[in-house]
Amino acid sequence: MPHDGTPAPSDLPLPPDELARRLTEVYDVVGPLYRRVQRLVEQSLAPEGLSVGVRAVLTLLHRGGPMTVPQMGRAQSISRQFVQRMVNDAAERGLVESVPNPAHRRSSLIRLTPRGSSVITAVLDREHRMLREVGGGLTDAEVAACLRVLGVMLSALDHVDVG
Repeated sequence: MPHDGTPAPSDLPLPPDELARRLTEVYDVVGPLYRRVQRLVEQSLAPEGLSVGVRAVLTLLHRGGPMTVPQMGRAQSISRQFVQRMVNDAAERGLVESVPNPAHRRSSLIRLTPRGSSVITAVLDREHRMLREVGGGLTDAEVAACLRVLGVMLSALDHVDVG
């Protein structure tokens, strides 16, 4: 910020056309990043024999507690049917269980079993150790700005039907 208190040009909101161009650059990085991370996660899940979809379900339950299948679908922007298949797979492996939902009789809550909790904790700990090696001298402010930008981009797509 200049000494007179006015925002520096780089601190002003971008005009719509420039914003669209810059956000396209973000999408150009996010696609390959997502695909590489997905491949890396698949490789790291091999010891547990988990799919990326089951890992996502376990992570949601680990971080958010028991949830219904529709809640998980909304949280991950994926179809309820896909989540149900992942929950079924996780249940067959003894990683999650269905329990009565006091708020809604027809939509059970899904929760981690002790085994599921142990498995996802091991996966997340291994991923945490890998992410410690990212480097780049990133600051908290830079990560916060990245999360803000990606959050705004995600919110702008709230109208997209996932399924």
